[in-house]
Amino acid sequence: QVQLVESGGGLVQAGGSLRLSCAASGDTTCISGMSWYRQAPGKERERVGGINSGGNTNYEDSVKGRFTISRDNAKNMLYLQMNSLKPEDTAVYYCASPLIGSWGQGTQVFVSS
Repeated sequence: QVQLVESGGGLVQAGGSLRLSCAASGDTTCISGMSWYRQAPGKERERVGGINSGGNTNYEDSVKGRFTISRDNAKNMLYLQMNSLKPEDTAVYYCASPLIGSWGQGTQVFVSS
């Protein structure tokens, strides 16, 4: 099994930046692609973007050009650099390895206007 733990959330003003981290532990050898998701109050969970084992990334249009996903395989870490944050980015952010069904507990990001 794989355990995922997010950190780095908090309160930031619009236009600011935050960097989220996700630490993986357990049987990390089975991890290939990883993704970030978010869920805003009253809305369904949505995918933010992902990164495969080769480091190729993809993003949803709503965050493209503002968010950057990276990973450090040696440290079993996943990152989400969020720049130019908007109030509509307010959500609980989750890291996940969807193919193996592993999800973190989430970290709250609040962007004030």
